[in-house]
Amino acid sequence: MFQAPSVFQRAPLPPAPRESEPRHEQTMTATRTPPAPVPVTPPGTASAASPARKRDPYFDNVKYLAIVLVAVAHAWEPVMDGSRATRALYLVVYTFHMPAFILISGYFSRSFDMTPAKVKRLVTGVAVPYVLFETAYALFKRYAGGSPDEPVSLLDPLFLTWFLVALFVWRVTTPIWRTLRHPLPVALAIAVLASVSPDIGDDLDLQRVLQFLPFFVLGLIMKPAHFDLVRRREARLLSLPLFAGALLFAYWAAPRMQLGWFYRSNSAQELDAPWWSGAVMSLAMFGCALVLTAGFLAWVPRRRMWFTVLGAGTICGYLLHGFLIKGAGYAGLFDRYEWLADPVGLVVVSVVAAGAVTLLCTPPVRRALRFATEPDMTWAFRRNAAER
Repeated sequence: MFQAPSVFQRAPLPPAPRESEPRHEQTMTATRTPPAPVPVTPPGTASAASPARKRDPYFDNVKYLAIVLVAVAHAWEPVMDGSRATRALYLVVYTFHMPAFILISGYFSRSFDMTPAKVKRLVTGVAVPYVLFETAYALFKRYAGGSPDEPVSLLDPLFLTWFLVALFVWRVTTPIWRTLRHPLPVALAIAVLASVSPDIGDDLDLQRVLQFLPFFVLGLIMKPAHFDLVRRREARLLSLPLFAGALLFAYWAAPRMQLGWFYRSNSAQELDAPWWSGAVMSLAMFGCALVLTAGFLAWVPRRRMWFTVLGAGTICGYLLHGFLIKGAGYAGLFDRYEWLADPVGLVVVSVVAAGAVTLLCTPPVRRALRFATEPDMTWAFRRNAAER
């Protein structure tokens, strides 16, 4: 085979002049020799010597604080039945903690397309962890939870693994949402239709996938300027009466409102409510989640903090803290120590949950769990044309 000439190959030297050739002819010959071509980097391609893009500490802070709220809210579930105040706190946190996490996930999915590299990362970073952790949670419930008949099914997500299914579906459909002229109204319409459609069923927790979809689409269409807007001092000041009013309303609604509206895992008919209430509650919950998420984002620190580095390991904290919460429930700790439902017990439960999920987000845990959350799996994919 013949080797193609490289663009970095030096141009050949001009032939040596003959003795009889005049001096000015030698000079003209050398002048006419074309210069060696200079390699040009194609537009849009980063140079190999260019520095890697720096992580914005603000978004790592958002992810860490959101995952702490997720873990704390999960820890409140077994101890909040006897306390109206705890249930009110739970309602407020559950209104915005997953919407905030989903919105940030959508924001960082804006560049997703179906290129081989990104499809590979989607499979190894979302699909494979779902299979592994869904199986692990099913086995954990079977042997630690005293449910010997618990099946291992990839169609029925357990506890918190539904988010991986949803993230896979949302990210695969990202090119569609990026193409539509008005993606958010379309996503809201889909969420409303899902809330009044009991025939969707429980497979892959599609109710949650569809009802939480607007927050992911909102993240896709957001720009850095929108985050700059909520990080202004005025936004922080406005968020104080906002959360105060939300807590007062939640205290009133705590004994009256079903938690299913916050979980978004059922249709209105499955919650024994009129079908039209699904549309009303979907839009109302979206509006409440949006303003509370803005209030939460307003108070997230913008500078690098001691917990900023933990933002890169939130997937580990999310997937692992469920074993601690469920394990404590299977062991009967919440039933054995009734004082955990008291105000002091609530503080203890909150601190322990926040500390545990913090440890689970640390770099050593992330490195130890990389085989499950970020497997390489080079052997499973074809090499692309550039590699060949």
